[in-house]
Amino acid sequence: MLKGRHLIDPMDFSLDEFEEIFQLANQIIECPQEFSHLCQGKLLATLFYEPSTRTRFSFEAAMLRLGGSVLGFSEPNSSSVAKGESVADTIRTVACYADIAVMRHPKEGAPKVASIYSTIPVINAGDGGHHHPTQTLTDLLTIKSIKNSLENHVIGICGDLKFGRTVHSLIKALSRYKNNKFVLISPKELKIPEYIKKEILQKNNIDFIESETMEEVMDKIDILYMTRIQRERFFSEEEYLRLKDSYILDVDKMKKAKEDMIVLHPLPRVNEIAYEVDEDHRACYFDQAKYGMYVRMALIAKLLGVR
Repeated sequence: MLKGRHLIDPMDFSLDEFEEIFQLANQIIECPQEFSHLCQGKLLATLFYEPSTRTRFSFEAAMLRLGGSVLGFSEPNSSSVAKGESVADTIRTVACYADIAVMRHPKEGAPKVASIYSTIPVINAGDGGHHHPTQTLTDLLTIKSIKNSLENHVIGICGDLKFGRTVHSLIKALSRYKNNKFVLISPKELKIPEYIKKEILQKNNIDFIESETMEEVMDKIDILYMTRIQRERFFSEEEYLRLKDSYILDVDKMKKAKEDMIVLHPLPRVNEIAYEVDEDHRACYFDQAKYGMYVRMALIAKLLGVR
């Protein structure tokens, strides 16, 4: 039973609980009108301490499509945070008004702190370079829907593997399914953190290779997960500019890929996927964005315990 639970880390839920969410998401996809009053009278608080368009809109759309309401802030200077209020006090106050809260924060661990002090469910919508569990749910539902399984895949992950929280969460989640392998493509400055390699991949005997070029590994990949080089995580503008164009997926590179490979991206993209690739039937990143809304609808309903 997921009622009243928090989602801070993708490992918070079992695979059976993931499956429960995916089944409800599929029911909503099949017949959305049946769920349009499910959260009537319920209130979602959106606490975004960091800029977001897609994640915030996706959560707001999810709650509104369930018949609920939304309140919150989209940047901290419009809230009491600007006066120095702590995360603990913010969530305790918000819990007096709302039934469920979603938080994005630049500091790793802030949503975890909120969950300790909260009397309502807290969903982590991204904390620093740490986790982004609802993007992970989105990615898993997309893969399951298009590939019919979450097992036996070679997953290529390309771009910023050091700071990319979507990447860290996805590797953690897909490592729990049988016989998945990883191809990790990045410049050496942005390689996957050692703790992910040691604690997730090596500890669980999961096959992975690292590469600095896309071309040499393209034909091995079933799912290509592109990510942007994240300007906001860099200490030096010069370093960002040097690395920002490291990988650009274009039509020529797609010619080297399997016919049934799919391309995913958590969005927003900058220039790491050429617009010409959008026309390729293997480009699934806008479908992925839509699956994100449905999986968040299912998650909100499960955490609130509404039926």
